[in-house]
Amino acid sequence: MKVALVLDDSIDRPDGVQQYVLTLGAFLERAGHEVHYVCSDASRSDVTVHSLARNVGVTFNGNGLRMPLPTSRAMLREFLARERYDVIHVQTPHSPLFAARVVDEARRVQGDAVRIVGTFHILPDGAVSEYGTRLLGRWLRRNLARFDAFCAVSPPAHDFAARAFGITPQVIPCPVDVTRFAREAADAVRWPGADGRLVVAFLGRLVERKGAVELVRALAGLDPSVLARLEVRIGGKGPLLDQLRESVAKHGLGDAVSFAGFVAEEDKAGFYADADIAVFPATGGESFGIVLVEAMASGAGVVLAGANPGYLSVIGDGPHVSVDARDTRAFAEALTLLAQAPDLRAELHAEQAERVQRFDVETVGAQVLALYGA
Repeated sequence: MKVALVLDDSIDRPDGVQQYVLTLGAFLERAGHEVHYVCSDASRSDVTVHSLARNVGVTFNGNGLRMPLPTSRAMLREFLARERYDVIHVQTPHSPLFAARVVDEARRVQGDAVRIVGTFHILPDGAVSEYGTRLLGRWLRRNLARFDAFCAVSPPAHDFAARAFGITPQVIPCPVDVTRFAREAADAVRWPGADGRLVVAFLGRLVERKGAVELVRALAGLDPSVLARLEVRIGGKGPLLDQLRESVAKHGLGDAVSFAGFVAEEDKAGFYADADIAVFPATGGESFGIVLVEAMASGAGVVLAGANPGYLSVIGDGPHVSVDARDTRAFAEALTLLAQAPDLRAELHAEQAERVQRFDVETVGAQVLALYGA
């Protein structure tokens, strides 16, 4: 098959939707299919990319995004007539100014000879983003009728897609190359905690909803004897970096907390593998939890997640693997329990090592191929 993976944003950015399409695209290519990435401005040359729109920076649902400016329908018709895709796979919610026009013009050019599917990716982080997505769903109603099938990355995303877009998607999780992360973790140079301390690792954008602020508050609430046993590594960059540094200094956490800065894709597995406790305390706006899967695949001792619906769909409902990060006392107690209970960490590690297999790209990819009608 010849497959177009369509997204409004640039493929160059290291965000969740880009990770989804690149992981899925690599699987499809290994399976013998031809994969093209159709997006707005991009400069990658290691994969087949068609940059068909200029874009501008916006903020939506707590994320910085690149959204496309209006794209010429005539140009899209010419492009689609030349490429003649078998499947067009759109990442939704999508822009009426680009991806929706790709769908419209694909139906105009190829009719029913092309199968058009969509993956619904978001869960709102508040009333404003939910209302905005509902309005977008109304605007796209005629366009949505041109799709053959939809999936959503989690049950909460499925429910929101039904409310906001009026669609009934199949639930197919985000794919992660579990084997690759395990291999890269095994090959990585390891950096255990100094003086036998347990490593607590956070990796994510330093923005409000990812929970780094709540992590520092919880650390400040730990008993000094517990804190003395921890080496906390905060990876990532973002607008809250200076605030976090000030908070660490204010609470006297400088001996326990360090900032690792940006962690490149090729270094992520090693960063996760070093962690005795990998913590991702996002407070909301998560439709899935790719970082949780990556950390489990890399062999992190135990993954502790924020108790938001998207993350819970990945981590499960066990009592020791999630916490409401906004409850500082509960967060501190969860860290204390995991730090003081090696047998519990070992038990949870074994459970998570088994759980992660359901998100492996080989398993998920087969479900996506079925959605394609293959």
